[in-house]
Amino acid sequence: MKSDEKYPRDMIGYGENPPSAQWPGGARVAVQFVINYEEGGENCVLHGDPAAEKFLSEIVGAEAIPDARHMNMESIYEFGSRAGFWRLHRLFTERNIPVTVYGVAMAMERNQPAIDAMLEADWEIATHGYRWIDYQHVAEDIEREHLHKAIDIHTRVTGSRPLGAYIGRTSPNSIRLVSEEGGFVYCADSYADELPYWCNDYERPQLMVPYTLDVNDMRFATPQGFNSGEQFYQYLVDTFDMLYEEGEVSPRMMSVGLHCRLAGRPGRAMAVKRFLDYVNSKSSVWLARRIDIANHWQQHFPQA
Repeated sequence: MKSDEKYPRDMIGYGENPPSAQWPGGARVAVQFVINYEEGGENCVLHGDPAAEKFLSEIVGAEAIPDARHMNMESIYEFGSRAGFWRLHRLFTERNIPVTVYGVAMAMERNQPAIDAMLEADWEIATHGYRWIDYQHVAEDIEREHLHKAIDIHTRVTGSRPLGAYIGRTSPNSIRLVSEEGGFVYCADSYADELPYWCNDYERPQLMVPYTLDVNDMRFATPQGFNSGEQFYQYLVDTFDMLYEEGEVSPRMMSVGLHCRLAGRPGRAMAVKRFLDYVNSKSSVWLARRIDIANHWQQHFPQA
C-alpha cells in the first residue's frame, strides 16, 4: 500500500480501558458455547467438488484426494451428524445451557431431525454459510450467491432467517458481503477481541461478536493441538479462571468452539461435560447465546 493510504486494520481497539460490558446480573464473564454443524456440507465429489475434504478430522494432515470419494473421511463426518451431535445435545439440554449453532446450510437440509432438536431446545442457529469450504479464492459473485442461498435454505428448514453469520474459512470479501446483505445483527468472523465491537469499514456499520480458534476442539485435529480430553478441559478451565478473575474489574466474554465430529467423541465429550459442570458451579456468570450478547451490546453500546 502507498505511504499516504490509511492502514486498513485497527491495531488499537479498546486499548487499556475497554468498556464495562454491563452483563446481566453484574456477571464477571459471559460464557458462550458454539456447536459447529458442518457434516454434509464439506468438500466431497458427491457435492460437485473436485476433491474430498482434508480439513478438521481424525486424519490430521490428510491429503485432498482428487476426483474420488474418500470413504474414511466421509464416515468421520457422518459420525458427527449421526452420533456426535446427539451426545452434545444431551449434555447441554440436560443442564439447560444455551447454545449457538453455526449451521452450514447444505448440512442442515440433510438432517431435519437435528434442526428440529436445536429449535426445540431454543438454541440460536446462526448461518455458517452455504458450504463448509474455503472461500479464500472463490469469486465474489459466487460467494454472494452462496450467502443468499444459505439464507434461503436456513429460512426454509428453520422457519426464520439467521440473525448471526460466521463463514469461517473466509475470503477478503466475506465480512463486507455479510454487512451489505443487511439482515445480520452480528458477524462472528473475527478473533480480534474479547468483547463485541462495531466495524465501520463498510457502508453499513456491522456489529462483530468475536469467536475463538484457541478455546476450540479443532485443536484435536491440528498439529501441536490437544492430545487428550484432560488437556482440553484444563485449557477451558484456565481460560475461564483468568477471565473470571479479570472480570471483577473488566468483564469479558469467553467463546468455546465445538464440532459434532470432534467434541462429540466420548473421550472429548467427557471433558466438555466436566467443564459445563465447572461453569455451573460458579456464580456471577452469564451463559448466553451469541444473539443475546449481540442484542445486549446493541442496547448498551449502540453504534454512534
